[in-house]
Amino acid sequence: MSEYQIVHNPRCSKSRQTLALLQENGIEPTIIEYLKEPLTAAEIESIASKLAEGVESMVRRKEPLYKELGLSEQTPSATEWAQLLTKHPKLIERPIVINGNAARIGRPPETVLELL
Repeated sequence: MSEYQIVHNPRCSKSRQTLALLQENGIEPTIIEYLKEPLTAAEIESIASKLAEGVESMVRRKEPLYKELGLSEQTPSATEWAQLLTKHPKLIERPIVINGNAARIGRPPETVLELL
């Protein structure tokens, strides 16, 4: 298994750009297609612990489902966010690149270069 992982949606242009950027730098990450195999709440919390901003930064606020669920009017705890992201993986911001104890959201894709 690669030391790098990418939480990836192949239909997302930013996710594809981030994967290509890693590959251009000689990195073949383990690809986690979270829409095919949803992450568990524990996996989400683990990834969030590696992000400087925590689990709330993993939420796609521009996703229509975010508004449909009325999440802008709520203040879920980190555990509640993790459970929501497990139940609704479309709400996970992508891509997320993980290397050891550090992770970065690839928006913009160049952000993940900090992990190299």
